[in-house]
Amino acid sequence: MNAPSRYSAFSLCLALFVGSVAASRVWPWLGLPAAVFGALSVLGLHDLLQRRHSIQRNYPVIGHIRWIAEFVRPEIRQYLLESDQDAAPFSRSQRSLVYQRAKGEAGEHPFGTLLDVYRHGYEFVGHSMVPSIAADPATFRIAIGGPHCAKPYSASVFNISAMSFGSLSANAIRALNSGAKMGRFSHDTGEGSISSYHLEAGGDLVWEVGSGYFGCRTEEGAFDRTKFAAQAALESVKMIEIKLSQGAKPGHGGVLPAAKVTPEIAAARDVPLGRDCISPSRHTAFSTPVELMRFIAELRSLSGGKPVGFKLCVGLPWEFMGIVKAMLATGITPDFIVVDGAEGGTGAAPTEFSDHIGTPMREGLLFVHNVLVGTGLRDRVRIGAAGKIVSAFDIASVLAIGADWANAARGFMFALGCVQSVSCDTNRCPTGIATQDRRRQAALVVTDKAQRVCNFHRLTLRALADMLAAAGLDHPDDLRPQHLARRVSATEIKQFDQLHTFLKPGELIDGVRGESFYATSWRRASADHFHGVDVA
Repeated sequence: MNAPSRYSAFSLCLALFVGSVAASRVWPWLGLPAAVFGALSVLGLHDLLQRRHSIQRNYPVIGHIRWIAEFVRPEIRQYLLESDQDAAPFSRSQRSLVYQRAKGEAGEHPFGTLLDVYRHGYEFVGHSMVPSIAADPATFRIAIGGPHCAKPYSASVFNISAMSFGSLSANAIRALNSGAKMGRFSHDTGEGSISSYHLEAGGDLVWEVGSGYFGCRTEEGAFDRTKFAAQAALESVKMIEIKLSQGAKPGHGGVLPAAKVTPEIAAARDVPLGRDCISPSRHTAFSTPVELMRFIAELRSLSGGKPVGFKLCVGLPWEFMGIVKAMLATGITPDFIVVDGAEGGTGAAPTEFSDHIGTPMREGLLFVHNVLVGTGLRDRVRIGAAGKIVSAFDIASVLAIGADWANAARGFMFALGCVQSVSCDTNRCPTGIATQDRRRQAALVVTDKAQRVCNFHRLTLRALADMLAAAGLDHPDDLRPQHLARRVSATEIKQFDQLHTFLKPGELIDGVRGESFYATSWRRASADHFHGVDVA
């Protein structure tokens, strides 16, 4: 464009400003337009003189439309342009289902499915010609606790995944824990440790212990056994989960700047005010698989025998296999393992970590399940799965390939009223969930949202009971890979047991021949260090 065209908006503002000022002597009401065009003229002059944005220098005044459009684009797309099935990261259809169930509605819709059942990747549950009577969802519980656990925990098959106080507001934590108490399911604290808000309602807690050892640390940030024992003894704490990595940013630590460390966060995390709160990328309490097993045994002893396990996003396969070899070498096993997927959420993470690091949840889950089966340890270790789970089918799809229970984080955030504004890292969450702004979080009414959390859990398990009954099953434990199927082409459907590799009990111990993925990874794994050994 030539110069006059580029400056046409600015020139027009100047002309209208001069004209309005002159005409306001006759028509005083034109003083207001004169002020508006005067302000725009000043803005245009500023655009010409500033040196940061070339678009605004070339297109004074009108160049700001680009920034305005970018600012409102997410809302325009979400409410006006996206289809019901566009997942970014959750589709409108998925969010609507949670909203309906949170309000106590079953989540039904008319006129048939909106999904393309001939699309590659479409999945479904195979129904039976002899359906069962739907079981009571209250019975959908599992016992977590291996042979060395003195206080096993009876857990729901659907629970709240890890979200810390600090990432979430006080009222969000209150509502989640109150809902968990009402519905008799568990609430993972996240690595931000146990705040006073986690304890108010008395809901069951899974205490996550991360590399920062928040709530059980020395002044230098090392693990403190005395502080851990005191926290672990709390009646609300039912299980302890060591966080090795999380799906949204595996292998990445974090820093909460000193300015954001409020007195409440400092108290919960046992960190000093006025100093950065650092989560290292790795643990200091152990450095080898064998040391991890001994740490698990120590935590179990210090907690009085409560279930102790760990959470990870699978990365290098031989590292997890090294942990399993350490289980065999020491005779120590975790009571549970939670497999987090690369599709998992977080308040903030580097783009490359969210998009290109970590194994997706289903592949990670299947791998962990297979390694435990192949070493004869599966009966001693329970497995949980987390990663974009919001519906009964999502739960069924992970239970069928090896999980004992499922966790959801963002699903329960939707139950609280999250609108997926994707502003978790700005402290300006419009619903008061992911913010520490007291005025914003005051909009979240704890009693109302707690009931919605409970409703979402209850009706999702009711839907799971109905799906199981249609498949002729009575309990989630009965789900097997052959009960689910996926379209793999326009003309072919395969059951999950045909799609995936499933190891036989003891197969890794007996020796997997050849150069298969499991065989080569098993040979590379070492109980003595995570990096493994070279395989010729």
